[in-house]
Amino acid sequence: MARHGNHISAMRVDRAAGRVIAYLDNGTVDSAPNLISPALRMPDTVRSILHEDWKFLAAVTAGSFGFVGVVFAAAAAVAGLGDPALAQVLSVYSGS
Repeated sequence: MARHGNHISAMRVDRAAGRVIAYLDNGTVDSAPNLISPALRMPDTVRSILHEDWKFLAAVTAGSFGFVGVVFAAAAAVAGLGDPALAQVLSVYSGS
């Protein structure tokens, strides 16, 4: 039916035959089956992605938090060395 686009003037569903019937602008009639194949793969949704990939997403989240924790701990250790000039460099940002 999609191949006819806006040339379809009317449509009806023949439930007994399981078909959609389209009447076209030029007077012809076309029909197609009115069913969806069980094998048709529907588009992914956020819920289906989370359901299928939750272990991977949890591992990536845990890894990210671990990496940020290590970087924060390293910055705190470097800042705590006692050198006032290094502490000033780490804590001051001129913005230009």
